[in-house]
Amino acid sequence: MAVKALLTDTKVKNAKARVRPYKLGDGGWLYLLVKPSKSKLWRMAYRFHGREKLLALGSYPEVSLKDARNKRDEARSRLQQGFDPGEVRKLERLTRAKEAATTFRVVAEEYLARQGGRKRANATLTKNRWLLEQAYPHLGNRPIASIKAAEVLAVLKKVEARGRLETARRLRAIIGAVFRHAIATVRAEVDPTAALRGALQAPEVTHRPAITDPVALGGLLRAIDGFSGQPVTSAALRLLPLVFTRPGELRTARWSEISLDEAVWRIPATRTKMRREHMVPLPKQALAILRELQPVTGKGELLFPSIRSAHQPMSDNTLNAALRRLGYGKDEVTAHGFRATASTLLNESGRFSADAIERALAHQDPDPVRRAYARGSFWKERVEMAQWWADHLDTLRNGGSVVPLRRPA
Repeated sequence: MAVKALLTDTKVKNAKARVRPYKLGDGGWLYLLVKPSKSKLWRMAYRFHGREKLLALGSYPEVSLKDARNKRDEARSRLQQGFDPGEVRKLERLTRAKEAATTFRVVAEEYLARQGGRKRANATLTKNRWLLEQAYPHLGNRPIASIKAAEVLAVLKKVEARGRLETARRLRAIIGAVFRHAIATVRAEVDPTAALRGALQAPEVTHRPAITDPVALGGLLRAIDGFSGQPVTSAALRLLPLVFTRPGELRTARWSEISLDEAVWRIPATRTKMRREHMVPLPKQALAILRELQPVTGKGELLFPSIRSAHQPMSDNTLNAALRRLGYGKDEVTAHGFRATASTLLNESGRFSADAIERALAHQDPDPVRRAYARGSFWKERVEMAQWWADHLDTLRNGGSVVPLRRPA
């Protein structure tokens, strides 16, 4: 039924404040409340289940006469459907507040904080934040439960279009992790990234360059021995082939982690990729390098401090830059490549079990069952292997036999 209009824009605009509040009715239970403070408020009086109620519809001029009438008609429609418009309004406010508290950005930041609480490596947290910040401009303020796969794909395609194929792949993974966190905390029901598997171009796998030819490796070791740069860099460069840890673990090594008497280096879980303590047996050649280094940096915390600050480790590019100075290009060898060198030649030697080699490399078994039951660290075999490897490198350095000797079957 049509509602007879009583007010006009002019009448509303010219309504003057009085000593006491007064009302200007517009029909259909809508009226303008004019207060002594000169504020003009839209109100709607109605009855629901026999009770008189009042619904606030905003203030003039922010809400015009036309807008107020539209809101009144919407409220009357809800009444006819059996709903209390005031309660519906409260529910809408709660929904908006909940959506604001469950935007993609809010949940993502909570996920990052949770990862930090689990003592993930700072480098990992920094990388994840950098990835998520590429999604925030498009998804950050969207309620996470309402984000569709197409929206996520649009974000990923923009990254892919810049030629960042690996970044796009990693971004899909971290967005998926945020959605799984939202599902676990009952703020979303579906992970839209699951539908995007195969939707991105697969990046070409580029293996880190490494020398695995024994003769060429002997030449590299002789070149390292002739390095004429900083003594600390020289020590790190000579030690890395012996222990074949990740370069980041070596350059941030602390003297407190080294036991020269026990011939072991204990890398704490906070500094390993797999977040587990890793013990490295030290052959006599490694111990000799460390004893030579001790008078140089032993009074400080770090084995390999930066030349700019004793409290900061050498930069992540120092070892690679040293290899370049020795004449080896980035397509020939990298600091990380010594891990591939050791893995290849140790496996080819046939002297040691694959499990011991994998433990030495601090790799995690991809099989969760094997990972759960393979508790042994193969320590005795690893100690033997560490010394054999160091002796083998000496042989190669000195130009000796390069034919790997396999155990009899």
